[in-house]
Amino acid sequence: MHTRLSVSAFALAALLLGGCGSETVIDEPVRASAFKWSLPAGVYAPRVPADNPITEAKAALGRFLFYDTRLSANRTQSCSTCHLQRYAFADHNTVGIGSTGEHHLRNPQTLANAAYYTSYTWANPALGTLEDQIFIPITGDDPIELGVVPEAEDEVLARFEENATYQKMFREAFPDVENPFRIHYIVKALASFVRTLNAFNSPYDRYMRGDKQALSEAAVRGMTLFNNEKGECFHCHGGDNFSDSTADEKSFFVQQFFHNIGLYNLDGSGAYPENNQGLYEISYNPYDRGRFKAPILRNVALTAPYMHDGSMQTLEEVIELHSQGGRNITEGAYAGNGIESPLKHDFITPKHFTQQEKQDLLAFLESLTDESFIHDPSISDPFKE
Repeated sequence: MHTRLSVSAFALAALLLGGCGSETVIDEPVRASAFKWSLPAGVYAPRVPADNPITEAKAALGRFLFYDTRLSANRTQSCSTCHLQRYAFADHNTVGIGSTGEHHLRNPQTLANAAYYTSYTWANPALGTLEDQIFIPITGDDPIELGVVPEAEDEVLARFEENATYQKMFREAFPDVENPFRIHYIVKALASFVRTLNAFNSPYDRYMRGDKQALSEAAVRGMTLFNNEKGECFHCHGGDNFSDSTADEKSFFVQQFFHNIGLYNLDGSGAYPENNQGLYEISYNPYDRGRFKAPILRNVALTAPYMHDGSMQTLEEVIELHSQGGRNITEGAYAGNGIESPLKHDFITPKHFTQQEKQDLLAFLESLTDESFIHDPSISDPFKE
């Protein structure tokens, strides 16, 4: 009997064999959706799993759940606690902080355009859908995020099942399900809402659609540098979402890539801090130490701090790293010259940007901010309406 592996299984298998990235043919059912997307002409919708077709009712339920602290075991946090609309659904904390106060190892990523990712978290190719990812912060126990561990699950679900508004919303979202008050369906609704968090109305977008006054001269110069062979930024941050690990409903291939950018080099051989070594923690391939996904750059000016561990506070620092071809930490527990790391990606080389070029790159990155997105009432907290 022929068995077809999932996209994530193919990707993980390829990475375990030693690659830094993979490319697989996607299954036909994820290609299209009848949902009416609010997207500009020329922008394709994100992929939608066949077992969770998006509907208005499902996304509406997901919006309420996203902002509701009743979804955490101790009622102190919601998804929106670490993904704030004013920061493009990111968080200004260095790392995530769970509902019981546990600090995570990594920085919460923006959810803007996250529906287009081909892998989730910073470095896990096996998490290939939003549904895969969302289950973890709800139910995970190491570290605790929302804390819906098995002994708390019934109590949390009862909060929604006993609420008249939620009774109506769950039935509308899952009309063919006998009992939709399950974590499984909460995850489906949340994933549907997150797929609507798309930002394509920045000054950059308006410029590309023909408004040549939308970008400053500095931003245009920065865009040119970003996309030429001196800057080389586009190699890892290309396409509509400025990441090489994204796809849409028209994509024939799923691509997942992970890169070491010379952020650390603790031992002269490319080592990263223990328990935060990127793809290596999945593949156990020594060459994967320090490999992380290139994040989407849309709204990047709003999402500080930067890097997987939140160790850079400003875009100026990020630009300087790429100008130097890595980061040289001269003292402290993480001292080491990442510029000399043997595990760096080939495109992370000294660029020696001039001060003007650095300012131009900053202007371009700032032009990726979609102000209408962060003020859009249709995706804001419904409990404050």
